[in-house]
Order: sequence, then C-alpha cells, then structure tokens
Amino acid sequence: MQADGGTIFLDEIGEMSASVQAKLLRVLQERTVRPVGATQELAFDARLVCATNRDLAEEVAAGRFREDLFYRIKVVHLHSPPLRERGGDILVLAQHFIDKFAARFKVSISGMSRSAAARLMQHEWPGNVRELENSIERAVALARFEKLGLADLPDSVRAENSPTSALSVHDPDHLSTMEEVERRYILHVLDVADGNKSAAAELLGLDRKTLYRKLRRYAEDESDSEG
Repeated sequence: MQADGGTIFLDEIGEMSASVQAKLLRVLQERTVRPVGATQELAFDARLVCATNRDLAEEVAAGRFREDLFYRIKVVHLHSPPLRERGGDILVLAQHFIDKFAARFKVSISGMSRSAAARLMQHEWPGNVRELENSIERAVALARFEKLGLADLPDSVRAENSPTSALSVHDPDHLSTMEEVERRYILHVLDVADGNKSAAAELLGLDRKTLYRKLRRYAEDESDSEG
C-alpha cells in the first residue's frame, strides 16, 4: 500500500455513509485492508488525519455518526476557527489567491481596492477558505483593472449589507459627533482585523503613523475619563 508508513487524510469525514463508517472502523481496529481484486488482507501502519466542518459529537447524539468510530479517531483534536473569526487572515489569504490566479490567467492584477477589501472583511464566509478562493478566482478572471474592485466580487459577497456599516439617524438621542463616529469605526475595523494595525490601516485608507496617533489619543482620552 502506498500509505503504509505514511499519513492518510480523510476530508469531510462527517459526510461518510453508515456502511463506509463501519468499514473504516474495522480497518482501524484490525489494521488490515484488502485491496480491490486481492484475496488476502494486508497489514498496514499509517497515521490517520480527519477533517470535518460538522460537530461530530452532535452527529453521534443524532445517530448519524458511529460513537465507536468517533472515539477511535478522536485521539488528538485540533480546532480550526472559521474564516470569519480570523480577522486579518482574510486579506492575507485574499492576496495569496490574487497572486495565484493572476499568474495562472497571465493577467496584471496586484491587489484590491479598499472597498473590496472592506467587503471581504465584512462577509461571513459560510464556505470558509474555499468560498474565498472561488470568489477571488472569479474576480481575477473578470477584473478589468490592476486592482480588484467591489464590482468584481460575486453577488453573494458584493450585495451584502454589513450591519456595522449603517448609522441610526432617526432618533436624535442616538446621534454622535463625527469624531465619535470615526473613533467607533476605527476601533471596529481594528477589531475586525484581529488587532492587526497594518491591515486595519489598509482598510481605513490611513497610513500607519496616522492610525497609531489616533489610537494613542483614544487611549489617553480613556485614561483621562477613568481618572
């Protein structure tokens, strides 16, 4: 077997049918497998790595995933947070995919506009990295300029209305000064960027020195108010 002595990666293991789950469990318990067309079982030793976007504990409780297989594969558990919780990683990955597909399609696209970057950060990305990759591939294939714009993004991303982008102006009691609106928005973008000041500055269209100066002032104002 090619995997003997190596690693086997099973993606989306939560989608396995009951019959395949039973076969996999037997393989893991007996450490043998019968290749297609063979008449004898062959021993093998391989590391198994599994991935899923489902909560397998819930799948077990619902009767859709075998409990014995669940505990057999759950030796070391690693949680990978969804893309929407990874802040500035979104822009880093987006730039990686831009470079990848620009080279593949032989087009001169170097980056993205601030509006496109902001929309990428606002999107929930239910399809995680695969959805981001597909969105950037489409955008690069259709782009007409050297930077991806908002119009190049798929409808599912472009048409989204971010709940954080709207300001309530119907109740005068909720109106704020422009300085306060700016402060809240800058801190929100910094939070979305997971504290990455360089990514936040790029999204805001500010140079880093300006952003640092504003953040220092906010910290000083907060310190004065507490004193």
